[in-house]
Amino acid sequence: QVQVEESGGGLVQAGGSRRLSCAASGRTFSRLAMAWFRQAPGKERDFVAAIRWNEGTTYYADSVKGRFTISRDNAKNTVLLQMNTLKPEDTAVYYCAADRSPITSNMRNDRAYNYWGQGTQVTVSS
Repeated sequence: QVQVEESGGGLVQAGGSRRLSCAASGRTFSRLAMAWFRQAPGKERDFVAAIRWNEGTTYYADSVKGRFTISRDNAKNTVLLQMNTLKPEDTAVYYCAADRSPITSNMRNDRAYNYWGQGTQVTVSS
């Protein structure tokens, strides 16, 4: 089993920044991927960003490209999501997910990840 835990959510004004953290523990994979998804009220869960742990290759949704940055801290087994220039439409519960590194076409697919955190709320006020 892999345990995943997010932190860093909160209230932020539009145009501001917020950084989310995701710590993974437990079972480790030789090739791991970690991703962020988000779900706004009444909407489906959407892909935000993902990273292949070994290679450092990153993937982004078009809606956040240029504003959000995903990175990893090897020493802490933690993935960070730096969110800049936040917009009210970024308001959502943000979920961190992890699993064995999927093929490229599945990196943005939530069904490719079996280990999920509880989510952290990010609210962007206008």
